[in-house]
Amino acid sequence: MRIALAADHAGYLLKDELAAWLRDREHEVTDLGTNGPESVDYPQFGARVADAVASGEAERGIAVCGSGIGISIAVNRNHRCRCARVDDPLSAQLAREHNDANVLALGARLIGSDMAKACVLAFLDTDFAGGRHQRRVDQLSHELQDSD
Repeated sequence: MRIALAADHAGYLLKDELAAWLRDREHEVTDLGTNGPESVDYPQFGARVADAVASGEAERGIAVCGSGIGISIAVNRNHRCRCARVDDPLSAQLAREHNDANVLALGARLIGSDMAKACVLAFLDTDFAGGRHQRRVDQLSHELQDSD
């Protein structure tokens, strides 16, 4: 699978570890930075992952910052991305199965390496269920209308 990864300064070590681990599992990995502890702005790196996924350059994305929150918000600014911030494999599985999430966000300061890998495995190994979930996922790409 083609996977794009990006992180800010708080998440680059976890991103680097995940990138190497994914390459060992024979995935095609695109590392979009950052690659050091110097302070950077997470919205720029979230946008990089979003652009790679939205353009089809990557099938899935992984975004990492200190909490996973800021970078997930940045990714979700792109209407072609559905980024889910998770802490456990079940949440990662459900994000794929029910929400067709195409980007996973992780908080490097909140999750350990082994749990992050378990989340990534669940995210990559789970298919979108479609069916009753498709209508709702379709709405995520369009401006929602009031239902009054």
